[in-house]
Amino acid sequence: MSDSTQLPPAPLRSSKVKLLLLGLRRSGKSSIQKVVFHKMAPNETLFLESTGEIVKENISSFIDFQVWDFPGQIDFFDAGFDAEAIFGDVGALIFVIDAQDEYVEALQKLHVTITRAVSVNPHINIEVFVHKIDGLSDDYRIDAQRDVQQRTVDELTDIGMDNVSLSFHLTSIFDHSIFEAFSKVIQKLIPQLPTLENLLNAFCANSVVEKAFIFDVMSKIYIATDSSPVDVQSVEICSDYIDVILDVSEIYGYRRLPVEGREHVPGPVATGDAEVSSTIKLNNGMVLYIRELNQYLALICLMRDHGHTSSGLMEYNVQQFQAAIEEVFEEH
Repeated sequence: MSDSTQLPPAPLRSSKVKLLLLGLRRSGKSSIQKVVFHKMAPNETLFLESTGEIVKENISSFIDFQVWDFPGQIDFFDAGFDAEAIFGDVGALIFVIDAQDEYVEALQKLHVTITRAVSVNPHINIEVFVHKIDGLSDDYRIDAQRDVQQRTVDELTDIGMDNVSLSFHLTSIFDHSIFEAFSKVIQKLIPQLPTLENLLNAFCANSVVEKAFIFDVMSKIYIATDSSPVDVQSVEICSDYIDVILDVSEIYGYRRLPVEGREHVPGPVATGDAEVSSTIKLNNGMVLYIRELNQYLALICLMRDHGHTSSGLMEYNVQQFQAAIEEVFEEH
């Protein structure tokens, strides 16, 4: 692990991206939030109490989130419910369905939620998490997702709502599927995504890199990757590598000083502004390389061992990539 050069500040956003977590009681909404944004161990979520009121929580990261966790019993057609204020300015609406339970009632609630949300905000992104799949067989998981998707689409088509932005994800907090799903959700909210993908394609082509990701370190969500197919195992390795780096940094690293206009980010402490880099060789002969881009983002690359021998070229390309990333966000 090495420190060098000056670390550019993380890009600032003028406003927070609002994410809504909805679903029936005990469907797993609060557990998802705690695991993804607070690094809570999945087993510890068993002791979380059920949400009794709307809980708003600010998450300081690459994108500043405001996560709204809704209780399962909320009635969107209640006279005291201000749908315009809730759905009018939303990055994504995430509806969580417990796949281990009878989900007929959940589908009814989803239908009501979609019709209410789309009536206020026709362009809202609806993300359906078919959740708690860890206790299900592979065949049952696929069948559950297909069933939920088919019923939802059919009901919306029957009432003439066939142009809704709707996506379905199989998720569990006990594996990396929840981070993969959140990565896909967040990527839709990043206007610079096509540019980031093009930069990563160029970087891989000129650096003998087989796969590259830009990760939000604190949440382990990857905000962009190159155009080659995403291998789930590669994402898992990168995610685990981030955990190792953070754990080591807790002991030997430093905490970032607060950036003006941003909330404080918990982590290891020091007063420097240098980026962290690290390299590890895997048992299969691949090399995993991580390089901090700014206060929140890290570049993680998978390459063949012989590709890492050109360390001078790699370092130069990383610096050029880092400068390009900074320029992209300055333009926005």
